[in-house]
Amino acid sequence: MGDTRVRSFVSAQEVAELAGVSRSAVSRTFTDGASVSDATRRKVLQAAEQLGYHVNHLARSLIQEQSGIVCLIVAEIATPYQARMLDALSRRLQVIDRVAMVINTSGESGGVEAALGQTLNYRAGATIVLSGTPPAALITTCVNSGQRVILINRDDHLDGPINVSVDNALAAREALHMLDRCGCRRIAVVSSTAGTPSLVARERAFAAAAENLGLQASVVRTGPTGYAAGFEAGRILLSGSTRPDAAFCVTDLLACGFMDAARREFGLHIPADLCVIGFDDIEQAGWAAYDLTTFRQPIDAIADHTMTLVDSDNTVAPAGRRFQAEPVWRRSVRPS
Repeated sequence: MGDTRVRSFVSAQEVAELAGVSRSAVSRTFTDGASVSDATRRKVLQAAEQLGYHVNHLARSLIQEQSGIVCLIVAEIATPYQARMLDALSRRLQVIDRVAMVINTSGESGGVEAALGQTLNYRAGATIVLSGTPPAALITTCVNSGQRVILINRDDHLDGPINVSVDNALAAREALHMLDRCGCRRIAVVSSTAGTPSLVARERAFAAAAENLGLQASVVRTGPTGYAAGFEAGRILLSGSTRPDAAFCVTDLLACGFMDAARREFGLHIPADLCVIGFDDIEQAGWAAYDLTTFRQPIDAIADHTMTLVDSDNTVAPAGRRFQAEPVWRRSVRPS
C-alpha cells in the first residue's frame, strides 16, 4: 500500500500521479456537481486518503475572489449576551458553509477600525459588527470593495452597512411604564461607561419617558457593562438620603450586581423595597437568586435574519430589520 503517513502540504498533482489520472480529474472529484466517472473518483479518493490530502478551500476561493470568510467583530466576549450571540452566529455560519473569523476588540484603542482593516486583508465576503462604532469612511471602503457590512443592535444608522437591531427605545419606554404602574416614583437608571449606541438609546429613552410623566430619573454610570459596575452603582445610589424605589438597568449583568448590592449591603428586599428591571434576558436573569424582570432580545431570530443577509445575492439590495424586545415578567417587580 506504500507510505500511509500523513504529510503536510500534499498537492493535487501528487494525488493525480499516485492515482494515475490527470490533475483536472482530481479537481473535478473534489468539486460538487462536477462530472467524473465512478472509477476515477474511487482511485482519486483512495490516493488522497493514502497521502493525507485535503482540498485547500481557502486557496481555491481566493482564486475566485471569494474567501468564504465572515468576520465577527466583537468586544466583551465573556459577557453572557455577547457569548450567546456569538454562538448563534458562528453555528449558523457553519451551516451555510462560511468560515467565521472572530476578531476580539476588547481593550484596544481604535480596535474596531483596525479590525475592519483586517477584514479587507483577508478578503472577507462579509463582516458582522457586534460592538463599537466603525468610522463611516472605513465602512465605505469595505462596502466599495464588495464586502457586506452588517451592524447588529446599533441605533446609529450609518450609510452603507445593513442594520439589524432591536427597538431599544420602545422597550425602555415600556420599562418606565411598568414601574409607573406599580407605583414607583423615585426611579434610577443604572447604565454603563461603554457608551455604545444601543445602551445610550435605552438610557435616554427611559429618562425621556420618565420626564414626560413628571419624574426625574437619576442616571449612574460607574464602569463598563458588567456585574461589578452594577454592584458599585447600587452602593452609590442606595447610600444616599433619597433612596430610589426602582431601577432600570440597561443590561441584566448590571442588574444582577445592583440587586446583590441592594440585598447584601443595605438589607433591602426585592421587590418589596426596590423594583428592578433589566435588559437582554441572559441565563442568570432566570436564576432563583435574581428572578429578574427583563426584556428578551430575540437572538435566534436576529441570527437567522443575519444569515439571510450574508447568504443573499450581491445583486439584490438586502434590507435591515428592527426586532421587538419581549418583556419577561418575573418577581423583581411588584404586580401592578
